Amino acid sequence: MELVKQEMKGLIGWITLNHDAKRNALSFDLLTQLLSALNEMEKQKARVIIIRANQGAKVWSAGFNIDELPRDGSDPLAYDNPLQKVIRTIMRVPVPVITMAEGSIWGGACNIAFVCDLIIGTKDTSLAITPAKIGVPYNTSGILQFLDIIGSHIAKEMFFTADPISAERAHNLGIINHVVAAEELENFTTAIATRIISNSPLSIQVIKEQLNILGNSLPISPTTFEHIDMLRRIAGTSKDYLEGLKAFYEKRKPEFRGE
Repeated sequence: MELVKQEMKGLIGWITLNHDAKRNALSFDLLTQLLSALNEMEKQKARVIIIRANQGAKVWSAGFNIDELPRDGSDPLAYDNPLQKVIRTIMRVPVPVITMAEGSIWGGACNIAFVCDLIIGTKDTSLAITPAKIGVPYNTSGILQFLDIIGSHIAKEMFFTADPISAERAHNLGIINHVVAAEELENFTTAIATRIISNSPLSIQVIKEQLNILGNSLPISPTTFEHIDMLRRIAGTSKDYLEGLKAFYEKRKPEFRGE
């Protein structure tokens, strides 16, 4: 099944998440196809890449596919996980990547949207970081990306409550660049991309890399990194983690005990 569609329109590469039946949940297959599409857009020398859901979608992506989370205590978001590969590729490609955010964005999909260079949404767009709902430990690089983009207090609120924030609030916080009417979203996003294309591609490439380097310049000692990794293993091997997964499938509220 084609879980991700891709199309070049002039110098704009369009990537569409195409698994409405599963609300574009980030399965290994969908992420692998998304990674391939990003690489293909780069090969075709797209000057801007836009990631979107199908028109009219209520959910841009429901986040990581819970069916594929490990149960054996292994890291659910290890370095070689396809989600991490997609995130690194979005940051690496030498052109702006835009999230055209029609619908809500949940969990790990927020990480994808946040590392894109721009986010353009509608009044119905919302964002929620949800690992605490099922006891999943989030990876260190992702937390650093959230800190860089939304700051400590907002990151803590979103992680701790797992509540969605509205497009209006996200815009006021500088997370979303523009909020437009749903019927104007595609044209508005295309207009932004067209303005980017009119500028120097080499200048944009260099500036994007500069911004990424400076945004990742906070030093972490090996000891600190190991400590953080140990904290993640505590959550990843806990009874609460397994209870969170079980409750999800049983469609009930989890009974977390801090064990």
